[in-house]
Amino acid sequence: MSSWFKRKEKGIQTATEEKKDTPKGLWYKSPTGKIVESDELAKNFYVSPEDDYHVRIGSKEYFEILFDDNKFKEIDENLTSKDPLKFEDTKKYSDRLKAAQAKTGLKDAVRTGIGKSLGKNVVVCCMDFAFIGGSMGSVVGEKIARGIDYAIKKKLPFIMISKSGGARMMEAALSLMQLAKTSAKLAQLADAGLPYISLCTDPTTGGTTASYAMLGDINISEPGALIGFAGPRIVKDFTGKDLPEGFQTSEFLLEHGFLDFISHRRDLKKKINLYIDLIQNTPVRVA
Repeated sequence: MSSWFKRKEKGIQTATEEKKDTPKGLWYKSPTGKIVESDELAKNFYVSPEDDYHVRIGSKEYFEILFDDNKFKEIDENLTSKDPLKFEDTKKYSDRLKAAQAKTGLKDAVRTGIGKSLGKNVVVCCMDFAFIGGSMGSVVGEKIARGIDYAIKKKLPFIMISKSGGARMMEAALSLMQLAKTSAKLAQLADAGLPYISLCTDPTTGGTTASYAMLGDINISEPGALIGFAGPRIVKDFTGKDLPEGFQTSEFLLEHGFLDFISHRRDLKKKINLYIDLIQNTPVRVA
């Protein structure tokens, strides 16, 4: 006899242990165990309201937060990485790129948008950790360089949102060259007298930290973000010493002078524009 908890309409049969009371993606559980509806999370700038945990987000969400009415023009959107070294470990690099593009809908680990923020035109480059860990390859460096060139040409402030595991090992020295390349471009931006705001999000590590992420006129971060060159475990293993509490969190770096400010995500747009106005000595704009 068929059990009462099985459903057979139109050939469908679902046992109770396979049923889900809540559709996947409707709820989010923070690391501290707090549960919030996904819609509510989005309305709260992707911050868990009970414990203030800042969920990792990507360029899509940051563009929504920073650009007025989410209106912007993306440049160099079709720029993609090649495989000049024919790199292969457990998988071919070319296959990893295709898989990452199919999974994320992105071409690479950074996007560049131009639009208005509080009524003023800005250039925003934002990294996506979902694309091979936000690793910095030659395309990432090139897109950031082109974004800076656009800012110089149009005399616009430049905003960099970093979220990266560091250099992309599959591109070896070609990846490391991007540290010098982006740093040189930022020097040109400074020579042009244009503001550079660097936002370090969770995580900002490796070659990203060793180059453009820490070169802002103002370096800011979100609460609880991991920021450093090597990870805490590697540093501990190398030094053989116990690390201070909160080592490499944004709060620790602020206390030790590596950051200028930590901003809650709901205040990012206002704070970034405040710093731009202060650097350019223009009247402070309000939201």
